Amino acid sequence: MKLKRFLLRYYPPGIILEYEKGGYLRTKSIDLLDLTPETNPDELVVEIRQSEPLITESRAEQVKHLVLRLQQKQGQQNHHRFCFFKELKAHILPLTNVAFDKSGSRFITGSYDRTCRVWDTASGTELHMLEGHRNVVYAIAFNNPYGDKIATGSFDKTCKLWCAETGKCFHTFRGHMAEIVCLAFNPQSTLVATGSMDTTAKLWDVESGEEVATLTGHTAEVLSLCFNTVGNQLVTGSFDHTVAIWDVASGRRVHTLTGHTGEISNVQFNWDCSLIVTGSMDKTSKLWEAVSGKCVTTLVGHKEEVLDVCFDLSGQLIATASADGYIINGVPHSPHTVMTLPVCLSQVQHECSVQSHISVSSP
Repeated sequence: MKLKRFLLRYYPPGIILEYEKGGYLRTKSIDLLDLTPETNPDELVVEIRQSEPLITESRAEQVKHLVLRLQQKQGQQNHHRFCFFKELKAHILPLTNVAFDKSGSRFITGSYDRTCRVWDTASGTELHMLEGHRNVVYAIAFNNPYGDKIATGSFDKTCKLWCAETGKCFHTFRGHMAEIVCLAFNPQSTLVATGSMDTTAKLWDVESGEEVATLTGHTAEVLSLCFNTVGNQLVTGSFDHTVAIWDVASGRRVHTLTGHTGEISNVQFNWDCSLIVTGSMDKTSKLWEAVSGKCVTTLVGHKEEVLDVCFDLSGQLIATASADGYIINGVPHSPHTVMTLPVCLSQVQHECSVQSHISVSSP
């Protein structure tokens, strides 16, 4: 193996190693999730060298310089004030979803008008209209961090893969027996996962367009799915009240997470793949160990259904959003609430469902 160069990732903090092996260019990441401005950089470099053979003594000073840059970035105070930027007439029918690419320079919108559109963020110019679906475009995603491909999932039971630069359709993935309602690229951008009302999830090969695996076992609609950051596992959440962890290589179900008494609204891995958070219509969220499948804690406090959950990128905080109009921030491994923010989510969702335009804010 030969180290070619370093790439810096500011958030969550980390260093990406680009190296050559067997004639191929590969990457691996050194995640520095516990880095703070107070961390001793010399001690950290010693720890990194002990665990990563690509970091030789001659590279130690470079790594220290990168650590110092990350610490400098952490020490900067950001006081963003967001203001209205522009409003775009995006579609002739209501929007279903919106997603940015990694840099934020482009975003995509899905709609009941059966199209997905690609937009330039700065100018508001429509770059491409992705046409071909025969029903609502309900799920959309860029293949971040690359941003050169787009996947769209539709109520027409198909998923399409598009070129983000030209708008050309590469593949149409056919095989689901009911509406596709969620999708995701794996981190390597070699697979697309789709979840459907037909109770299954499927894995598709980005290069060939062929179906790789059908993940069966849920007894109701699959409404949410997420790859871990390594890409070797997929988690799915279903209306059957359960969550499943799947081994991507074999398509085998590793664990079934049971404990919720209502439909699962969302599932997500944390950055280091050790934890999974789930939200449910039973008004609770749960935190699970990814390796064992055991429930770590149940987050209670909402008075209505939990509609969305997420980790911050460092994995230190969890946010839950509910139909009761509140967002609650919590700490993993602790059931205690850090902060409660009243937000009229039901009104927001209603407005999103009936509007066919989109507003962009700028810091």
